[in-house]
Amino acid sequence: MTVPQHPIRLMTKVYREVFPIVHFYIKHWREQAEKIPNKELRSQAVSSINKKEFHCEGGGILAIISGPHKQQCIEFIVAYQTISDYLDNLCDRSTSLDPVDFRMLHQSMLDALTVGTPCKEYYQFREDQDDGGYLHRLVQTCQNVLSDLENYPIISSHLLELSSYYCDLQVHKHVKKEERVPRLEDWFERHKPNLPDMEWYEFSACTGSTLGIFCLVAYAFQESFEEKQAIQIRDSYFPYVQGLHILLDYLIDQEEDKIGGDLNFCSYYASETVMMNRLEHFVEKADHHLTGIPHENFHKLINRGLLGVYLSDDKVASHKELNKLARRLIKLGGATSFFFYFNGRAYRTIQKLSWKKSS
Repeated sequence: MTVPQHPIRLMTKVYREVFPIVHFYIKHWREQAEKIPNKELRSQAVSSINKKEFHCEGGGILAIISGPHKQQCIEFIVAYQTISDYLDNLCDRSTSLDPVDFRMLHQSMLDALTVGTPCKEYYQFREDQDDGGYLHRLVQTCQNVLSDLENYPIISSHLLELSSYYCDLQVHKHVKKEERVPRLEDWFERHKPNLPDMEWYEFSACTGSTLGIFCLVAYAFQESFEEKQAIQIRDSYFPYVQGLHILLDYLIDQEEDKIGGDLNFCSYYASETVMMNRLEHFVEKADHHLTGIPHENFHKLINRGLLGVYLSDDKVASHKELNKLARRLIKLGGATSFFFYFNGRAYRTIQKLSWKKSS
């Protein structure tokens, strides 16, 4: 199995071998979402796919590690990320603000990682319920892929740990505004003894990524895979790589979240200087924690690539101060980050042109 160690080789492989499969499965789930009977659920399902397609594209890159099992691995990644984005939309747009409802919805993400677990009534605490079996099919797709993995028992506990963090975050950050920060602070205090030095909002960011889950699943397709490697991958991606991933996401969404009144973890830094110092800390720590991992250079490419891809977003280019911060971070990532930055700008331009032609 050849895992690319150079940016140009990586992106060539991504465009030729990864994205076509990712787009095939995205198209499948979009068609399924369009058939959902309930208008509100249908609207949120379709919207989450259309607006967050790049989440599946980014996650899909990790499927390269699975070698000849790329198709199956991407099938899992797209299905699991589709659940994540769909539920995020449902919670963001929810009028109930009920933690019990949010907890039940996100039980589907844990069930998707637990082979043989029956699907539940995930919508039981909300008014809109008839999705025509959409969420159940997503859960079952994930289970079906994992059930074919001989190494599933090696990764299952790590998958559930990372997913539990993610689900807890989604519950705490979507409740009533006045309850969000106290809940997140209490949650952080419970986990603080097992974490490196960080703030509650940084821990929250570290739990909000699915990258660690996708990386574990991709490696589990390899025949010579052992428990010590699973632990190494978990420790390499959580907390710092995942934290950097989500902090970058929040960094570019600051203005948007301010207008919408949404929780944004980057807004809790005491100053822009403190925020930049901590982002640089996350970049360096993420790189350090990837040292010694199998296919180390590939993972470091992904880490540096995150900087370029996120900071090439149009929201950054149109915001003078944010653009200045972005360039400082990209410089920290070196030539690799610059490559992914310009690649990201070009890819977004091509996507816009394609969309205009098709509309």
